[in-house]
Amino acid sequence: MKTIKSMALGMVAIASLAYACGGGGSSSSSSETTTSTSSSAPAASQSLEDKYKDDPVFVAGSSKAKEAGCTACHMVERKIVGPSYADVAAKYDNTPENVELLTSRVIKGNVGEWGEVPMPAHPHLDTDDVETIVKYVLLLKK
Repeated sequence: MKTIKSMALGMVAIASLAYACGGGGSSSSSSETTTSTSSSAPAASQSLEDKYKDDPVFVAGSSKAKEAGCTACHMVERKIVGPSYADVAAKYDNTPENVELLTSRVIKGNVGEWGEVPMPAHPHLDTDDVETIVKYVLLLKK
């Protein structure tokens, strides 16, 4: 028991020392590097929500997706249960054929396109509302 406590205390001391030493003399050069890279890349770090927030397709589709409950399984840039909207937009071009295909898959349900977890059917949703949601999703290309 004493050995374990001594080892744990030693590990904490080593970790503290490593942490304290890590912020040493090279911090000015790393901050310069960070400053120069962050000033040249703010557009790349902009979220898709910020990028499209004033687009009428984004506003209408986002609202309809929240009302329909899509956000329970999907997020804009991160996979939850189903793929992220950005992943769907990367896979499908924004064409009338793809809008029709994806609208049908939302209403009828689908399985196998994104793994074994099925996309449940949503026959209660209005076709025009689903088309608005699909157009919103396909807008979100990175």
